[in-house]
Amino acid sequence: MHASPNREARFESVANEVYEPLQRYLGRRARPEDVSELLNETLLVIWRRLDDLPPDDVRPWAYGVAKRCLANQRRGNTRRLRLVGRVSATAATNAQANGLSAADSDHPELSIALAELDEVDRELVRLWAWEQLQPREIALVLDTTANAVSLRLSRAKKKLAISIERQNRERPGHVTFGHRKEIES
Repeated sequence: MHASPNREARFESVANEVYEPLQRYLGRRARPEDVSELLNETLLVIWRRLDDLPPDDVRPWAYGVAKRCLANQRRGNTRRLRLVGRVSATAATNAQANGLSAADSDHPELSIALAELDEVDRELVRLWAWEQLQPREIALVLDTTANAVSLRLSRAKKKLAISIERQNRERPGHVTFGHRKEIES
């Protein structure tokens, strides 16, 4: 589907008007490495909502779009930080349950465990943990049912736990209770 020449000309006119002000606006509020991505996202929203632009000064409206894009990015960053906290807490709990110190939980077991999942299960876990979506929301993203998501997510979490536990058992110098008698004999 091609855009009409009038629509393209309108967008080009708006983009020329708001590009530099938005770049400065975002530059004062975001990390320098994020400004370009945020600006592109803002311009994409403006393109999609071109028919919603106010007839007079579009800059305040464009600032509002940029503000929401920035807020979305910050929420995503906050979710990722919470995920790191949750993963660290889970890894520390698993480490303590296996007789390991909390410092031992900084190993890449989770990355290895995620890599062992198939792509669909990895995406399910990411949507659940990183994006903090509920199964019904994940179902909408993946075009499936919430029940199917719940079942697959449950299985994926069990696979992750088994993989992490296996990795902990296989660590050099680590002795599990089941193998202690063999070593003492």
